[in-house]
Amino acid sequence: MNPENLFKMANQIGAFFEAMPDREQAVADIAAHLRRTWEPRMREQILACLGTADEARLKPVVRDALQRLARGT
Repeated sequence: MNPENLFKMANQIGAFFEAMPDREQAVADIAAHLRRTWEPRMREQILACLGTADEARLKPVVRDALQRLARGT
């Protein structure tokens, strides 16, 4: 999938969940949403951006959720 689309979709999901008052719950919910609804190739592709310059294109709450997803928690 086009990386631009993945960043856009991930940030849209983040925008929805970052309105939650509990940031840690928002991070957990974003990670759970990506685990449940994104196919493995999509998750692998966006997780590959962690630790690269592309990581800066993600909302902080999305970046934290991806780090959580990468840890498997």
